[in-house]
Amino acid sequence: MNVSTLPDAKTSLSKRLRRGDLLAEACPSRDVLKHVTSRWGVLVLMALELRPHRFAELRRAVQGVSERMLAQTLQWLEGDGLVQRIVHDVVPPHVEYRLTPLGRDGAKRVRGLADWIELNVGKVQAFQAERETCEERQRAAQSRSRVHRLR
Repeated sequence: MNVSTLPDAKTSLSKRLRRGDLLAEACPSRDVLKHVTSRWGVLVLMALELRPHRFAELRRAVQGVSERMLAQTLQWLEGDGLVQRIVHDVVPPHVEYRLTPLGRDGAKRVRGLADWIELNVGKVQAFQAERETCEERQRAAQSRSRVHRLR
């Protein structure tokens, strides 16, 4: 690291912790962001935060995920060092998934976002309903306007 690029004591923590520029297309952090914040990535991390799971248990815990998407999500998270796949040497084969220390830290942060969403979902739904009502009124007004012009 070049001495001129070392952060000084006055540099904010967020700037000192910045490792890349997520807004830049070529930022390597984007793949991790995609894996962690994908629909299934968030839910898998939250389920594994509670306890280790076998594949079928995890699929039941994360309702709605297909077998293919769960397998892909686990591969991504394992490849990023967030999930550990443990194969137990028994018959029939027993595979378990658990969070790594890095994965536990990520899951805790994702849970914060999920908690915020749960706290605010009512407000979001109210906004969506109001917007839908406004759009319906606009479409009705446009329709009446077209009918009026045709007369």
